[in-house]
Amino acid sequence: MTIDVRELCRNAKLASGRIAACKTQQKNELLRKIKEEIENNVSEVMAANALDLENAEKAGIEAALLDRLTLNEARFKTMLSGIDDVIILPDYVGKVEKEYTLKNGIRVKKVRAPLGVIGIIYEARPNVTVDAAILCLKSGNAVVLKGGKEAINTNRVLSSLMRKVFAENGFDPNIVTFIDGTERELTSEMLHAGDYIDVVIPRGGEGLKKYVLANANMPVIASSGGNCHIFVEMSADFDMAVKVVENAKISRPSVCNAAETLLIERSIAHLLLPRMLDNLASKGVEIRGTEEVKAIYPKTIVVDEEEFFREYEAMIIKVKIVEDIDEAIFHINYYGTHHSDAIITGDNAMADKFTREVDSGAVYVNVSTRFTDGYEFGLGAEMGISTQKLHVRGPIGLEELTSVKYTLYGDGQTR
Repeated sequence: MTIDVRELCRNAKLASGRIAACKTQQKNELLRKIKEEIENNVSEVMAANALDLENAEKAGIEAALLDRLTLNEARFKTMLSGIDDVIILPDYVGKVEKEYTLKNGIRVKKVRAPLGVIGIIYEARPNVTVDAAILCLKSGNAVVLKGGKEAINTNRVLSSLMRKVFAENGFDPNIVTFIDGTERELTSEMLHAGDYIDVVIPRGGEGLKKYVLANANMPVIASSGGNCHIFVEMSADFDMAVKVVENAKISRPSVCNAAETLLIERSIAHLLLPRMLDNLASKGVEIRGTEEVKAIYPKTIVVDEEEFFREYEAMIIKVKIVEDIDEAIFHINYYGTHHSDAIITGDNAMADKFTREVDSGAVYVNVSTRFTDGYEFGLGAEMGISTQKLHVRGPIGLEELTSVKYTLYGDGQTR
């Protein structure tokens, strides 16, 4: 089967006007029907996911990717509850950001408006198919979805169920467009459809992000991986530090908000490191670090400086002893991906310094990095976590999927 990507993107562009003009009540009703349709076809979705998992295991896919690919009962319920959350969220389309009158009597309004057509290129996670579509729908955008080959069957079923809802309710189903193929050439063709796609969001690892940035001829909102850090400062509560680091590393190590690096202040290293690293090792975490760390914790695998740039997405953590908060901040800003970084401290001045100077999308004080998530931030769902600064940073939710336009009202003024 030949897939005409440009034609698919063109159709999405033609469909985008209708959804942009929809009232909030109409969009919410469509969302409710999408939830009902997916819920009524849970067996079909789960069968497709089981097939994807079977194929992935045969192909020798690594454990972290298998975890992302798995759509179990709990994740299925979370995906559906995300639709409910988006329904009750405010609709930013048409929101007046600013209103004023010029000297010549023209009234000016700055209002939020949809971006148009949003392209999403993502790896493994089939829930992204639904998350992306419902966020685009609520924010008045059409969406073009290009998932990874690993989840092709699950993505195909989920997208077809949503398209069915649009068609049955008098809407163009191309509001949700799915590129039903696995060839890399299809992604390249999509990235060269800038005359139809207004912005593209890559959701996956660093390799995907770099490929999209290098090849897209439309604006990109880079949603990259996370080399996340936790710095334990000398005034930290030790029990809290052990608990937070454990959660940030092992609760779900395959995701981008899991902790990958532990930094600890030198003055407390001998007291805290053995306890903290024994706890992690007992849970199956491999400890990597510097010679100084190994001198305190002999089970440490010594690594070189380049290792500190790595994101594992696995049960591995790298550890370094730092002199003070200044060295910790430098390390995070230099080696990190500016995603999510945390400090464990009992000193408000240290907390303030850390939050001001760490250059990341999400900065935590005495909290696990695992909370960087649109759902946890009260956004209902997310398109990813942006680590760039224009036009959005952090979780990409409804408001971030809109832009602004100016509307002007007069009574015959000329210039």
